[in-house]
Amino acid sequence: MADLTVLAQRHLDAALGDEHGRSAELILRDGPMRQTIIALRDGVELAEHNSPAAASLQVLVGSVRVTGQDVTDIRDGRIEVLTHHRHAVLALEDAVFLLTTVTSVDGSVSGPERAR
Repeated sequence: MADLTVLAQRHLDAALGDEHGRSAELILRDGPMRQTIIALRDGVELAEHNSPAAASLQVLVGSVRVTGQDVTDIRDGRIEVLTHHRHAVLALEDAVFLLTTVTSVDGSVSGPERAR
């Protein structure tokens, strides 16, 4: 079992000391599902990239902006479904987030939804 608080601090410290301002670790894998903790120093951006079949982003520390077809700011304590379109992630301040992805899905894929 991963302690997200400990991992968040470890990766934030690593990102702050990294020349590129980032740190990441795959912390869980279950079939096509992956969970990765990612830390970005203020102002660092993950360049625009394709989205996997399904994904969510939960901010643990700080805030990030997801850009692409739409722009969404996500603060600590929030979780959002990610778009199925190309997008980038920008740290609006020092930030750590949990990225959950599904790399393949059998059958058709509908649009993203958030459970209520």
